[in-house]
Amino acid sequence: MQCCGNKIEIKAGNNIMNKSIDTIIATRKMFLELIGNLSVDDVNKIPAGFNNNIIWNFGHLIVTQQLLCYKLSGVPLHIDGAYVSKYSKGTKPEKFINEQEITFLKEQSLKLIDELNSDLQRNIFKNFNSYTTSFGVQLNTIEDSIQFIIMHDGLHLGYAMALKKVINN
Repeated sequence: MQCCGNKIEIKAGNNIMNKSIDTIIATRKMFLELIGNLSVDDVNKIPAGFNNNIIWNFGHLIVTQQLLCYKLSGVPLHIDGAYVSKYSKGTKPEKFINEQEITFLKEQSLKLIDELNSDLQRNIFKNFNSYTTSFGVQLNTIEDSIQFIIMHDGLHLGYAMALKKVINN
C-alpha cells in the first residue's frame, strides 16, 4: 500500500492496525474524490437544515485524528492550533474557506495519516489519557483511537455525501 509516496508498513502494530490504517486512507481518498468535483462555493454552502458544510466536515475529521491520537498521548500535534480551533467538536463554520486552505486540508488528509503510521512505527504513543467520546466509547489506547477514527471519518464522509446531494439538487 502506498500513501503520500511512502510504503505503509506498521511494525509496532499488527494485521488489525494495518487494516485500520488502510481503511482510514480509503475513506479519506473517497472524501478527496467527493470534494474534488465541487467548487469552492459548493464546499462552503450550508444548506437549510444543516449546521455545517462539506469543508468543515473534512477539516473536522483531520483535526479529530490529531486530537485523538496525539493530544491524548501527550505528543505534539502535526497541525497548527488555528485549525484545531476552527474544526474541533462543537465548532461550526464561521467564515468562507478559501481555495488555499482547502488545498492545505486536502494535502494534510493523507499526509497526517502517513505521519501517524511513521509515529506508530517509532512507538511514540507510550502514554495515553483515557477519553470517553460523545458516542460513549471509552478510548484507552492509541489502538482504540485509531479504531474509533474509522467510524468517525466514515460518519463525516456520510454527512458530506448528504450535503453534496442537497447542494446538487
